[in-house]
Amino acid sequence: MNPSLGATEIALLAYLVPVALFVVGLKRLARVRTARRGNLLLAVGMLLAVVVTLVEQGRVDYVWIVVGLLVGASVGAVTVMRASATSMPQVVARFNGFSGAAAALIGLALFWDAVVSPDAGAALVTLGVLESLSLAVSLVIGAVTFSGSVLAEAKLWGRLGGLTRIPGRVVLLAATGALGVPAAGAAVAADDVRAAAAALVALLVLALAAGVLAVAPVGGADMPVMISLLNSVSGLAVAASGFALGNTMLIMGGTIVGAAGLMLTRIMCAAMNRGLLGVFAGGLGDTAPPGEGRESYDHVVSSDPEEAAMVLEVARSVVIVPGYGLAAARAQQSAADLADTLAERGVRVRFAVHPVAGRMPGHMNVVLAEANVPYERLVEMEAINRDFGDTDVVIVVGANDVVNPAARAASGSPIAGMPILEVDNARRVMVVKRSLSAGYAGIKNELFERDNCTMLFGDAKQVLDDLVRELKAGIPA
Repeated sequence: MNPSLGATEIALLAYLVPVALFVVGLKRLARVRTARRGNLLLAVGMLLAVVVTLVEQGRVDYVWIVVGLLVGASVGAVTVMRASATSMPQVVARFNGFSGAAAALIGLALFWDAVVSPDAGAALVTLGVLESLSLAVSLVIGAVTFSGSVLAEAKLWGRLGGLTRIPGRVVLLAATGALGVPAAGAAVAADDVRAAAAALVALLVLALAAGVLAVAPVGGADMPVMISLLNSVSGLAVAASGFALGNTMLIMGGTIVGAAGLMLTRIMCAAMNRGLLGVFAGGLGDTAPPGEGRESYDHVVSSDPEEAAMVLEVARSVVIVPGYGLAAARAQQSAADLADTLAERGVRVRFAVHPVAGRMPGHMNVVLAEANVPYERLVEMEAINRDFGDTDVVIVVGANDVVNPAARAASGSPIAGMPILEVDNARRVMVVKRSLSAGYAGIKNELFERDNCTMLFGDAKQVLDDLVRELKAGIPA
């Protein structure tokens, strides 16, 4: 190592290690086979980032550092351990809220430090222009992310679902921005402590209100997109905190998170054929709550596991399409058992995974990984769609909107143009659902009335277990 390098240069070089781990970890998260290693690399990178930052700071009160680490680790561990496979989006929303709250608290802490410092002079005069602006941005973005994430999680849990139409919302949102700019200017430039404190409180309240106004109209079907966007915004809040603190690691890490979250948001919008402005406009998923389909079905054929097993006994190619209903019923192991049973009979079995099946990208991959479904059986939408025409049987488990042919045919449909799994091209389709209830888009599923579609009504886990039992009881292939 060059002996002429100072402590600052050494710290900057050391920061490259966790940044590299972040980049490689995110890259490996893109593939199911390497996702676990990618997650581990990200965790190690975060730990190294904390260690390098503490070393760079030099003299710090490690008692509070240890207390913070213990509290944060405990909250994170308990949150994840209590979370089910169906609540992963809620967990992501909660962690986004934590990131936003941390950024907002950093802004408040810097303001407090500037005010109470013996040589601070008046208010935030001791901070430079860049630091002052970064403080205001960190506080605003952090508060918006926090309140928006709290509301997003509440709506995902089914609470405040009716909070979709706020009279004069656009005007109110514009007013928060118009009032926020002078409030931020007063907070960082006032020469009176009380005036600066009042302006900062006003700025905080306006930012919290803006977060609520932005998320309130977003429907259940669009909420995963909003959570992804909030994840990106939380990264920007962290980067702003880095500028305010003069910490290079926060700037680099926050920028990476912000960019990755924005790319994921674009991918999700493309997978749903939705524009970001349309997501903010809201409505999709709230016009008809799940379980309350507005349109009746005229021609639906139902069957039972015994008849379905007889069809599967002569099938040579089967595709299983998992959806949110599979995760809600915790039927992933039953689906894996059915796939293994069919494979033992010489059937080619694959799982077709839609990019936004469930609640978020990768949701179904995580659910199926819990049942140790082999990676080679997981096929993405683009690769599987061209094979449905040569598929004997497709078993749809709990999916709805992502297999609805209305996306291709009905121009006025909320899901018009959305890329779907074209399961209706298969020779036979079996749909496992509790009822004919609508999906999150709140519309009728035309697939259910197709001549090649059969409904298997009941709990997904029970139906799949019955299919396995019937297959094992039949004549061996």
